[in-house]
Amino acid sequence: MKTPLQPDLDAAIIGSGFSGIGMAIKLKQAGITSFVVLEKSNDIGGTWHANTYPGCACDVPSHMYSFSWERNPGWSRMYSGQPEIFSYLKECVAKYGLAPYIRLNTEMTEAAFDEANDCWQVRTADGKSFTTRILVSAMGALSRPAYPHLPGMERFKGMAFHSAEWKHDYDLAGKRVAVIGTGASAIQFVPQIAPKVARLTLFQRTPAWVLPKKDRAIRRLEQAIFRHVPGAIGLFRNVVYWRQESLGVGFVHPKLMKLAEKMALEHLQSQISDSGLRDRLTPRYTIGCKRILISNDYYPALACRNVELVTAGVAEVRENSIVSRDGVEHPVDAIIFGTGFRVTDLLTPVRLLGRAGVDLNDAWKDGAQAHLGVMAAGFPNLFLLLGPNTGLGHNSVVFMVEQQIGYIMKCLRFMRKRGMTAIEVRPEVQARFNDDLQRRLQTTVWATGCKSWYQTEHGKNVTLWPGFTFQYWGRMKKLNVSEYRFTRVASDNPAGEQEGLPIGARTAGSA
Repeated sequence: MKTPLQPDLDAAIIGSGFSGIGMAIKLKQAGITSFVVLEKSNDIGGTWHANTYPGCACDVPSHMYSFSWERNPGWSRMYSGQPEIFSYLKECVAKYGLAPYIRLNTEMTEAAFDEANDCWQVRTADGKSFTTRILVSAMGALSRPAYPHLPGMERFKGMAFHSAEWKHDYDLAGKRVAVIGTGASAIQFVPQIAPKVARLTLFQRTPAWVLPKKDRAIRRLEQAIFRHVPGAIGLFRNVVYWRQESLGVGFVHPKLMKLAEKMALEHLQSQISDSGLRDRLTPRYTIGCKRILISNDYYPALACRNVELVTAGVAEVRENSIVSRDGVEHPVDAIIFGTGFRVTDLLTPVRLLGRAGVDLNDAWKDGAQAHLGVMAAGFPNLFLLLGPNTGLGHNSVVFMVEQQIGYIMKCLRFMRKRGMTAIEVRPEVQARFNDDLQRRLQTTVWATGCKSWYQTEHGKNVTLWPGFTFQYWGRMKKLNVSEYRFTRVASDNPAGEQEGLPIGARTAGSA
């Protein structure tokens, strides 16, 4: 009998944002040091490295948007900006000694599961390849900018870029700027650029519900207490967690959203005095159906004399202008796309080939699905971080990531203890989980009739968790081994013993 292939690595992590860094930390702490983190960009950080537009910040309180095991007492604001979050991730890499495991400028293009050897064959854009027992996708949903199709865009002679690919060397001062989109990114950068440009024309397809941002600087005394008083930062984090968690009630029971809607309307009325502009900024759908935005300076920016809100839509782009559907031509020098990301298109252009060479993109052609958002049937030893239906509208996704990382570690410990080389969720288990999940989604605020980036083009919500995060935490506390198939590659060892441990048996190696 042929001796089974010993893979080059125990694990490979794709992506170095919060998910990838958190996974790497826990692998190393468990003594699994034969792994790599592949990062396509020239630095770690994921979305917090890519998004550097003016005003970029988190819309979840800083103390929750961080690892529970690496609490930061030095956050400067309640809602930290991109530079501070990026710095936090860099500090995590340094503290936990992850730099030797990270390969920058290395993009995975394809991974194929080797059924004979229970491992993944990984290929990168530079033509190299290696094998790994475990593959962890930490690519995230906010990594591929979404561009709308605008007729005539190829004729435009001015500058054009997406907010996630901000052109810092292009001076907007005195320019006529068009912004396409009014989502979570635009609501942050529009107030920053409005005072600098000669004219800003904002093209809005659908108005967003906007609530006040409870932001403020964190005082030095508070930071000192967090640093030196035992338990203080943990207590504060718990308060923030349960405050955010309470917001989930309205998402699960849409009728309870009336209070939030009232607050948003009062916020709009207090900041926009022009009744006509206020009417165009008033949503006609239940609050929460689309992403709720928070801002204190967005509405005042729209009231500036050099800012125009256009709701007629884009008819075409010309060499030096945009024509709206009401026939008005708007001269512009630059176009900035604040049109978000391809959230429901979770893997393209990466190819993940599971059993029988099935591409995960094809398996998900009718909408992505996975058991607990972590494992997909037919794809052994592949783990997903922030996979299908594990996003949130009310609390921190970092909390969700931590539950998933903990669950993956339970799987790896079980495999190591039993000498198993593969784990795979049973198809019927995945189907049952997702049928229940989609049924629950039908009674949430996201099913009240609006079209959002949470949904596929066919209206299926493959993005959000239909409940509270503590419910997800409860599901992830225990590994139910009956939900999975475990296998061990054949060995020519006459005693029938495994040739070394399948996971964590070696020190860090190079592929």
